[in-house]
This record gives sequence, structure tokens and C-alpha cells, in this order.
Amino acid sequence: MEFRDVVKRFGDNVVLDGLNFSVAQGDRVTLIGPSGSGKTTILRLLMTLEESNGGLILIDGVPYTHEYRGEKWVEIPEKRRRVVRNRVGMVFQQFNLFPNMTVLENIIEAPVHVLKKSKAEAITRAEELLEQVGMSEKRDFKTNQLSGGQQQRVAIARALAMDPEILLLDEVTSALDPEIVADVLGVLREIAETTDITMLLVTHEMQFAREVSNRVLMFDHGQIVEEADPETMFTNPTHERTKEFLKAVLAH
Repeated sequence: MEFRDVVKRFGDNVVLDGLNFSVAQGDRVTLIGPSGSGKTTILRLLMTLEESNGGLILIDGVPYTHEYRGEKWVEIPEKRRRVVRNRVGMVFQQFNLFPNMTVLENIIEAPVHVLKKSKAEAITRAEELLEQVGMSEKRDFKTNQLSGGQQQRVAIARALAMDPEILLLDEVTSALDPEIVADVLGVLREIAETTDITMLLVTHEMQFAREVSNRVLMFDHGQIVEEADPETMFTNPTHERTKEFLKAVLAH
């Protein structure tokens, strides 16, 4: 995926200001930086939950939400967007599960209705994923009967059930009790180690970012101020803003 001169404004507030960066297939890229620096907005643009105000977002070199026709910047039709969006999965901070459905129903809903898989095929895949995230015994529970950590593991399985090529992770542990954070991070670590899914993560879990990522981008005021491999970023950052941020975060 590639961002080319992407601009995003909320009223007079410029959140992304001519942003340029790219993520190669199979990369695990973590976005770090203070709250309000534009990190989550990037994920929301990729899920088309927000619209950009300028620039191009490309997936496999093809414009995703807007394109230039001559000098004109125009929206891409929804049908074309949907084809690409089905290749992108997202795990949200607040789980976003359907409370009126069981765990299994949550996972098979989109594969059946969006990917047009047979129910039997979707159930087989769901059971594999529930095994992977350690939630097999909860398959027939309603999601509101689960703890936060259990709900987040179901949310991860639901995202993976769409067989995404790109997985977006937005502060997936910030709503969890500290003692269950490790369980969820363990699931994500295994996915990173055993699949070739491209990952774009927003997290304040610096140790996790260090272990899972192959690149870390430091954001501030809608711009990348530093980019490095995890070892360099966390042990020898060069930009003063990165040093300040990491000092504050790692002190907790």
C-alpha cells in the first residue's frame, strides 16, 4: 500500500499534511507517536471509514479511493473500492462485535454474505481460527458473555476469516485489563510469525512493536518524523521528537 501526498482535514484541523509512505507486501509496520498525530486516521482511510481531502492511496499500485483524471481529482466508484476493501481486514480498539450473535455467527457473517462462501466452508474456517486464537470452547456463546480479552481474540479471528492480505490493528490492547494484554499480543505474534499477511499496527505497546515489526514509523502532527528498524528506533533514535516520545512512553 502507498500513501502519496495524502491530506486529511477535520474542519480547520489538518490531521495528515501531504503524507507519503509505503508498506511492501509482507511488511509488519508499526506507527508510533502521540495521540492525535494521525495514526488511527491512516487506518480509517484504508478501511474507507474516512475520506481523504487530497492525494492518492494505492493498493498494489492501483488507486483505491480517488484518482486523477487529467487534472481532476475524482472519487473511485464504490464497486471498485469494495473489491480492494475486501482484501483489507481491521481489528478495532473496541472490538465492534455483533452482541446479538454468537461467537461463531460473528465470524461467519462476512465470509458468507460478502465473500459468498458456503456456510459449511465458513464454519470450517471459523473453527480453525477459533482454535488458533484459543476460543474454540466459546463458539456458541453470545459475545456479551465474554471478557474483553476474549472478545478481542474473537475480533481477530473475525478479521482473519475474510482472508485479508492486509491486516490493520488499531490499539487492539488499549481497552483490555493489563493481565490479559499478553494473551492477545501472543495471538498476534503467532499470526505475524506464521503468515505472510501485511500488517499495519498502531500501538503503545512498545515491546510488542519491537518484537513484531520490521519497520517503525514515528508520527507527529500528521507527518513521519523518523523511520527505522525496531532495534534502531528503540535504542538509538535520531530525531529529538522521537527521543522525547519514547522517553515518556517507556517511563510508564
